[in-house]
Amino acid sequence: MSEESPAKRKGIPHETVIGLEIHVQLKTASKMFCGCRVAFAAPPNTLVCPVCLGLPGALPVVNERAVELAVRAAVALGCTVHPRSAFARKNYFYPDLPKGYQITQYDRPLATDGSLDAPAEGGGAPPVRIRRLHVEEDSGKSLHDRFPETTAIDLNRAGVPLVEIVTEPDLHSPAHARAFLVRLKQTLEYLEVSDCNMEEGSLRVDANVSVRRPGSHELATKTEVKNMNSFSQLSKALAFEASRQVDLLEGGGAVEHETMLWDPVRGATRPMRGKEEAHDYRYFPEPDLPTLVLPEALIDTVTDGLPELPWEKIRRFVQTYGLREYDAGVLSADRRLAAFFEATAEATPDPKTAANWVMGEMLAISNELGQHVAELGIEPVELGRLIDRVETGALSHTLGKQVLRRMIETGKPADAVIDEEGLSLVSDSDQIDEWVGEAIRENPAEVERYRDGEEKLLAFFIGQVMRKSRGKADPERVRDRLARALATD
Repeated sequence: MSEESPAKRKGIPHETVIGLEIHVQLKTASKMFCGCRVAFAAPPNTLVCPVCLGLPGALPVVNERAVELAVRAAVALGCTVHPRSAFARKNYFYPDLPKGYQITQYDRPLATDGSLDAPAEGGGAPPVRIRRLHVEEDSGKSLHDRFPETTAIDLNRAGVPLVEIVTEPDLHSPAHARAFLVRLKQTLEYLEVSDCNMEEGSLRVDANVSVRRPGSHELATKTEVKNMNSFSQLSKALAFEASRQVDLLEGGGAVEHETMLWDPVRGATRPMRGKEEAHDYRYFPEPDLPTLVLPEALIDTVTDGLPELPWEKIRRFVQTYGLREYDAGVLSADRRLAAFFEATAEATPDPKTAANWVMGEMLAISNELGQHVAELGIEPVELGRLIDRVETGALSHTLGKQVLRRMIETGKPADAVIDEEGLSLVSDSDQIDEWVGEAIRENPAEVERYRDGEEKLLAFFIGQVMRKSRGKADPERVRDRLARALATD
């Protein structure tokens, strides 16, 4: 289904309105209110204690590192961080919530009123406003596929620290929502606040969706869509739900305020339950935790320690290295890749050439091996030396790629690989003439066509010679010797 606005796609005068609730697992070693270890895929119910199990008499203690990470995210998102905030109990009964309530923040959140720029179709979209960012604990997990006709409960995740980021309803298409989430995910990864791994549940998104007539400023009845475990599924779910609401309204029906579950197999949403309101959760102040008071210097310390953020890095790469914005975006995909590129650029005379090698050969091998570029065992200075050998003509580009792969396989520097495996360019005229002669004798028809005026066939002959030399022949000498030989009957 198209990611454009369903109202626009159908030609029906409705505007899609989307607000997001993003739950982000904080990158801590222990849980939010106890010392239990945080680990993905541990044996079920092995990372639990009386606190996260909600046993009588067990008291929570706030994880200081989790609060610091939450403040870090809030500052980077331009939020007002409140020196004093409070925890509350959100009461509901579900099998994977052992206490019968979740410790979260309600009327006194950690941070409010932020924003994040996100590209939209056609550009020019204002920043997406962030209503609030608050700290809370995760619930456990219901497992429906372990035992026939039985639901199992794994409480390892109960108590894992989260921040919930709530946007204003400022998004108006699935594509814009996706662009915002891509920017948010990259920002949080740069901050090292979270690994944002959606497959492991470190980043989970619920979306509030409604449609309204263009020009109207009233928010219509919304539904909340859950179970979107990838950005592509999120785009499909939002497009389907908005389209469903348009069809419903145009058919004379009414949108019900309910929670919808996205079914990726059917490619459709289905009702899950009636949507709860705040009063349904019976919020009240958490009696076992005092007001959360931030140290006076914390916000300043966090602000001073923020890294260069992705959009700042892209802008600098364009200005400093003369890169295209697209290339700068690729090289800024994560902090380690950006650092690898910059170190390579410093080791080569031409940053654009360094960018091409990192985006081309290095990323290709990275994708092939399933390893990050920084984990391939190539030091940027050695990649710089290899690039220099190619640019100065000591190696052809084809040989350069061969040398790079051997460097990764052996762990040896470029010069050692070149010397030990005899991969230097062959410039000897006699040897090149021998390969040229063979190529001409083996392709008489192409020789005649070339001499009859098809000069583009010179590239064909160059390719033949380079294959015979296994990429070792100096391409410039090959072109010169071929042109001479083909001109002679």
